[in-house]
Amino acid sequence: MTSEPAPRDVVILGSTGSIGTQALDIVRRNRDRFHVAALAAGGGNPGPLARQAAEFGPRVVAVADEGAADAVTEAIKAEFSRTDRGESPGHDRLPRVMAGEDAVCELAAYPCDVVLNGVTGAAGLRATLSALDAGRTLALANKESLIIGGPLVTSRARPGQIVPVDSEHSTIAQCLRAGRRDEVKRLVLTASGGPFRGWPGERLAEVTPEQALAHPTWSMGPLVTVNSATLVNKGLEVIEAHLLFGFGLDHIDVVVHPQSIVHSMVEFADGATIIQASPPDMRIPIALGMAWPERVADAAPGLDWTTAASWTFEPLDSAAFPAVELAREAARAGGTAPAVYNGANEECVAAFLEGTISFPRIVDTVSRIVSEHDTSGAGATTLADVLAVDAWARTRARELNR
Repeated sequence: MTSEPAPRDVVILGSTGSIGTQALDIVRRNRDRFHVAALAAGGGNPGPLARQAAEFGPRVVAVADEGAADAVTEAIKAEFSRTDRGESPGHDRLPRVMAGEDAVCELAAYPCDVVLNGVTGAAGLRATLSALDAGRTLALANKESLIIGGPLVTSRARPGQIVPVDSEHSTIAQCLRAGRRDEVKRLVLTASGGPFRGWPGERLAEVTPEQALAHPTWSMGPLVTVNSATLVNKGLEVIEAHLLFGFGLDHIDVVVHPQSIVHSMVEFADGATIIQASPPDMRIPIALGMAWPERVADAAPGLDWTTAASWTFEPLDSAAFPAVELAREAARAGGTAPAVYNGANEECVAAFLEGTISFPRIVDTVSRIVSEHDTSGAGATTLADVLAVDAWARTRARELNR
């Protein structure tokens, strides 16, 4: 007879974003498995953050924007006051509110069992390092912090301390259970192909932000959604798989799978390929990240095997979508080249969404900046080094996007 897993205290960073809200949905339905110890968010949405605080009863709430602290504090007080009138289940103890980037990093080291880093973009790096240094298990949805930090992150992590939350890397971690490491032939990451799969390169110049934000299978934040449309996201995932699992870049492939049902695969030396299949629902890898290595029952609905369905796989069109090969080049260059790839891309995506540059200019500009970056040095050895390179890439992208 198996014993029930002990409840886990969880800190959720980026609680009002897509990953954070889905994580809280899992907590809501599994109160016996998880307790929210602390929440952190940017601070731009005081109302939702206050409602989360009232429902889940964290001891501390942090916002990255110091200017948002008063609005968040007042919103929490108002929500708890409403709770006291019996209009919400809530909790009766107001959380302590902290503000500033240091506050979010402090929460990443807060006493708990698991830190879920759902912060978007490079801003998550400091929190990742803080959680690792504090010895917390890190459920990592913020791939950018691993990519820009590289060895700075991996050298601080003890074996098994980082649990991937990206659907592809969660899948790889699950499939690797099927055999020994020395039996693995290659990792295969699947890509939906985004909304422009099959488009010729010349047609991509017409793409609008609205079209790029209309992902065919996943519901995500704007940065990740545009990254999926350019396939930069898949390039980042190739680098992430290389860093997380330690396999060479030549042993990590990408295949286009439009249905987003098979989330990645591991091929073994004997010719067997192990896959993980489920509907495109991030709650499955999020739940597994928070409970690893245990599973959470009914984290999301499973596949319906009573109806006919077809799964297709096709090669990546690297000519129209060169972002994945560019990521490989950055990873092979090593040092801080992946940080340049990521930082330049984040600035270019922002420029595209503002209407300043065209869709193809995103990857074209990133490619130019990666080629300009000097990788002859020893690479970044401190957080300040990484942030300086990230800042240079962003400044250079803004210069080229004027």
